[in-house]
Amino acid sequence: MQRRTFVTATAATAATLAAPMLRAQTLPNGPVRIVVGFAPGGGTDALARLVGQKLQGMWNLTVVVENRAGASGVIAADMVSKAAPDGNTLLMAHINSHALAPGLMPKLGYVVDRDFTPLTLVGVTPNLLICNNDQPARTVADLVAQCKANPGKVTFGSAGQGSAQHLALESFKLAAGVFALHIPYKGSGPMLTDLMGGQIGYSFDTMTAATPHVKSGKVRAIAQTRAKRASGHPTVPTMAESGFPGFEATTWYGLVGPGKMPPAMAQRMNEDINKVLAMPDVKEKLDLYGAEDGGGSAQQFADFIRTEQVKWSKVIKDAKVTIDS
Repeated sequence: MQRRTFVTATAATAATLAAPMLRAQTLPNGPVRIVVGFAPGGGTDALARLVGQKLQGMWNLTVVVENRAGASGVIAADMVSKAAPDGNTLLMAHINSHALAPGLMPKLGYVVDRDFTPLTLVGVTPNLLICNNDQPARTVADLVAQCKANPGKVTFGSAGQGSAQHLALESFKLAAGVFALHIPYKGSGPMLTDLMGGQIGYSFDTMTAATPHVKSGKVRAIAQTRAKRASGHPTVPTMAESGFPGFEATTWYGLVGPGKMPPAMAQRMNEDINKVLAMPDVKEKLDLYGAEDGGGSAQQFADFIRTEQVKWSKVIKDAKVTIDS
């Protein structure tokens, strides 16, 4: 009787001691870096820092954001796709790297479904059609008239060739029947600097990156590109309300790891990122940036990525968009 009690007690004690150890094994050993495929100051960078700061406190691990700008996020994605699947390297995935690049770059160095482990969708945002304060347009109709009066001379910046902002511009050009000049940058940050400085006139930039400058009055918002108005910009009309029914061009962000991450670690990360997204101060900032509909399961995020790939592959084909790869 005493032996049975001792064995039972010993087993219970071992299980109690093992529980924290097993839980700890669902987190990486050592610092975590969240790689961002754009320069500091853009929307992807802002969201990565917001989420990373909260995860650092939750995990009691150092979480840093590493900017690897270039090729509209593809350079960063390619690097993470080849990283060890130990959780120490994550990517703030973006519509550019995971939905647009597969349709734009036949020689892409990674396969999205194979080389990444989806964790959690962080948010979907409209793009904001913005301009510097010296531009004459106050409405989309004004902008169309300006483009038609000055074909090829009205400039639009983007985060890069083949980026979501670039494709939003191409969609607008097709819908409005205008010709405008596209100026690609290595991310929203440097593009916004030139926009505010007057070197370029307009952009369909991410709401995440553009919002602080709109709120400060440094740039002007003309329209937004989702079917409904974002709660953070209730007075800015949609493109549909501005005479372009059905026009929708969003940008989205989500955390992924390299392919073949341990399922238990991926599940733990999904749960913790969902907890971060539900924090009141994080929700407040997401609302300000127009980042909505984040969270959910890893499978939901994987399904969303596949749907986006199909949608944008058709747009790329119909608009005959090509880039150097």
